[in-house]
Amino acid sequence: MIPPEPPQQLQPPPPPAPPNHVVTTIENLPAEGSGGGGGSLSASSRAGMRQRIRKVLNREMLISVALGQVLSLLICGIGLTSKYLSEDFHANTPVFQSFLNYILLFLVYTTTLAVRQGEENLLAILRRRWWKYMILGLIDLEANYLVVKAYQYTTLTSIQLLDCFVIPVVILLSWFFLLIRYKAVHFIGIVVCILGMGCMVGADVLVGRHQGAGENKLVGDLLVLGGATLYGISNVWEEYIIRTLSRVEFLGMIGLFGAFFSGIQLAIMEHKELLKVPWDWQIGLLYVGFSACMFGLYSFMPVVIKKTSATSVNLSLLTADLYSLFCGLFLFHYK
Repeated sequence: MIPPEPPQQLQPPPPPAPPNHVVTTIENLPAEGSGGGGGSLSASSRAGMRQRIRKVLNREMLISVALGQVLSLLICGIGLTSKYLSEDFHANTPVFQSFLNYILLFLVYTTTLAVRQGEENLLAILRRRWWKYMILGLIDLEANYLVVKAYQYTTLTSIQLLDCFVIPVVILLSWFFLLIRYKAVHFIGIVVCILGMGCMVGADVLVGRHQGAGENKLVGDLLVLGGATLYGISNVWEEYIIRTLSRVEFLGMIGLFGAFFSGIQLAIMEHKELLKVPWDWQIGLLYVGFSACMFGLYSFMPVVIKKTSATSVNLSLLTADLYSLFCGLFLFHYK
């Protein structure tokens, strides 16, 4: 006889689990970039950042920056050759130096206009706009004269730093005549630039007094500021011409009237100084180097201005101050 199975004892139900405040476990977390939106947002933001960088650092902008640095190096070369001529060889011939550049522009660009046909011919341009280019030629000539003359009175670095005064001049003239609009931060920059110019002039005068040449330093600084003002007028006028007319017309007419007026000024003011120059191969090489740098600057600057603007070009030329500072420290031993 099989004994009956003992009754199974019912187990009491387990107590209810305490409320779990941990919402999910690691296993339940969404994989990165699959279920949550943070990964996709970060990826899209990175892609957008790359697109913005590509948009800013495009080929045209890089070419403009590279050309701007070429212009800065040419300006540095102009400053170096002028300083060597005035300081080491006592060749104080700013008009003659400008005359050489205008002659090169005349030979290359004015003759190009002379052989053209139709409305772009030299005579046709002179009949319509001769008086405008005459004024522009005078402004450009005197701007070059004042800045090159300043090398006789002050240092290379002071000239390159004070020459930055052309930036606020270009901004103001572009606002009124080219109808280019700037933001408030640009005008704050103008005020800071002008304050910096004042500090630079004051520092030059104080240093010059200790060296017994305070008045000469002040004269040199004022010559640079005057030349920078005229450069600003010339640059804005140049931007208007190359945007509405042509680069060759601008350079050809500058070469024509610049050579004409600088030749007259050379015969009146500087013929005696030119006879005093102790000519040798070194001085001749410095004049050739100055003329080559000036001709390159005049030829390339309209290209960069047309790609950007006169304001952008003068901002990119600020690196010339750095190049000139290094040259002044290592070549002329400025302290």
